[in-house]
Amino acid sequence: MSQMPELIDGLPNLCGSEAEIERILAESQGRPIYLAESGIDFAAIQSAYAVALHMHQPLVPAGGGELSTAAIISNLHYMMENQGMGDNHNAPAFVNCYQRIGDLVPQLVAEGKQPRVMLEYSGTLLYGMRQMGLEGVFERLRRVTCDPQYRHCVEWLGAPWGHAVAPSTPVQDFRLHVRAWQHHFAALFGGEALARVRGFSPSEMALPNHPDVAYAFVKTLKECGYTWVLVQEHTVEHPEDGHHPRQPHLPHRLVCTNSAGEQVSITAIIKTQGSDTKLVGQMQPYYEALSCGRQQLAGRDVPPLVTQIADGENGGVMMNEFPSKYLEAVRASSGSATPALNATEYLEHLAAMGIGEEAFPTLQPLFQQRIWQRMRPGDGPERLAAVIEELRREDGRFHVEGGSWTSNLSWVKGYDSVLQPMEEASANFYTTVIEPGIASSDPRYRNALFHLLSAETSCYRYWGEGLWTDYGREICRRVNAILHHDF
Repeated sequence: MSQMPELIDGLPNLCGSEAEIERILAESQGRPIYLAESGIDFAAIQSAYAVALHMHQPLVPAGGGELSTAAIISNLHYMMENQGMGDNHNAPAFVNCYQRIGDLVPQLVAEGKQPRVMLEYSGTLLYGMRQMGLEGVFERLRRVTCDPQYRHCVEWLGAPWGHAVAPSTPVQDFRLHVRAWQHHFAALFGGEALARVRGFSPSEMALPNHPDVAYAFVKTLKECGYTWVLVQEHTVEHPEDGHHPRQPHLPHRLVCTNSAGEQVSITAIIKTQGSDTKLVGQMQPYYEALSCGRQQLAGRDVPPLVTQIADGENGGVMMNEFPSKYLEAVRASSGSATPALNATEYLEHLAAMGIGEEAFPTLQPLFQQRIWQRMRPGDGPERLAAVIEELRREDGRFHVEGGSWTSNLSWVKGYDSVLQPMEEASANFYTTVIEPGIASSDPRYRNALFHLLSAETSCYRYWGEGLWTDYGREICRRVNAILHHDF
């Protein structure tokens, strides 16, 4: 494909090339992309480890004194311009975190080592850094993403463009986030790089567990070309007994069934333990993997994969200790019985052994076993709603708001002040743009979409009340104003 433009009318390229994106992904399906360049003797190793770095900064209406007229800029930009406030002095350190993999990987390759890392950057962060003119960040990321010397070392994970939380984002909007990220990534790094993106990282590790929402979530990922998804171990269960995964370091098959009886599945790579950045900052997955031996999968002995993801910039350990610990772990593990492996590379090695998704143990989203004990798939949405209400009355811990990093965090309760404007903006976008069939290449479509996706970032609900909620409501107001005046 010809290089897609990164910016169109001053906005990031989020839509309009759906057919081209689908063609790129379709042509790459079914063929290994890392296996030939892997260099790992999979039959000889005992275990492996994978680390993923999640990077995100929201876009905020903070480029001016008045909220209603302020330009939408990156929160990183705001931090950089106001380093005397709170923790904003971390902004330069954050910029270094966003670019340093582009230095660490070439350094290790030059030493003859075998570095691996998975990267997940939100679209709002990528656009915000481009607004700021941080070309050095993109030069480094482009080098390890596109250069044949390094591209097998760095696996990008797809994400919702605006860091939207899947359980409480309208399903049609979540699909727009997924496609927008693919557009933006292809425009930044090219179609060949996009074809190598096989795994998906949900924002906040939030997995929908409402059967109809979970089904739509996985269906979106599959239809957008993804072959596996990263899940937190406490957000899934075995369908036969409701227990959490017994072998969390092996791949599983995530099966989602809706109230109409439709079913869809995708490979799940399980992220274990909590969200503490110390786990990745100090390379705990490597040290845990050292204690693991080969395990049984489909009647074969295979090496387990200890997988962790954490914010790549937050916290003193991640900002200051990660580079030296990463270098130390990769140097020690390269060529050993416990190497670093990225997840798609690992799955391709299993496939070469004849072990595919159909052989993986089965999982489903949390609490669904209790739902299916009381109804059959196909009983319909009204019966599902009644069963959910029954279970809620009987057990206050039961919910269908999705699972996340921690089991005590709801992405719905307490957020009415921002969720209602988001839902209104989403409904207006659907009735004004989607239903009438406005072309996704239309500048008015792109402008409204940019604001809608920016408004749906998790940050606007995570902090509950205050300035962040005001930011979210203001961007929603702009969505409605664009739709009212431009369409």
